[in-house]
Amino acid sequence: MLVLASASPRRRELLAQAGYSFEVHPSHTPEDPYPNENPIAYVTRLAREKAEAVFAELSTKGSAAPQVLGADTTVALDDHILGKPESPADAARMLRMLSGRTHRVLTGVALINATSIQVAAESTAVQFLTLSDEEIGAYIATGEPMDKAGAYAIQGRAARWIPRIEGCYFNVVGLPIALVSSLLGARPAR
Repeated sequence: MLVLASASPRRRELLAQAGYSFEVHPSHTPEDPYPNENPIAYVTRLAREKAEAVFAELSTKGSAAPQVLGADTTVALDDHILGKPESPADAARMLRMLSGRTHRVLTGVALINATSIQVAAESTAVQFLTLSDEEIGAYIATGEPMDKAGAYAIQGRAARWIPRIEGCYFNVVGLPIALVSSLLGARPAR
């Protein structure tokens, strides 16, 4: 049984679109970065912590040992972590930082079962056009950026500002499906 340790509707959609059968059991792991934690260490640590928490919870219920997939996505600009905005003003700050620049979207994934723990990360470079204050304000008014790392959704209205990416598109949406597929197909470490 595959269990997704995430409440993200985008992750659910991507796994289902790729043909996987799974259950959803969100983790309630705090997502605060450690002081001076680099972005890749941050997303891989959170992915692992989320998967471990859900695996431990489900394993104590006496059912068959699950296979738990944890994931965490963030935006990194000059090694600065841009998580989910705390307010509309914070979203505007993030979008101004991204405007006219290329940043990285990083997703850490962890797959845990009774015999192994696999952890990996995917990185995608995303180029943004230069945004006006009016564009930023109108976008924030839609509410779309408020629960997204870096304050934007590539699959939403922000798509019009992204002329180029280098890497996995699905990673930017929130789950690098090819990486997840390779972990699910990999033999457990012994």
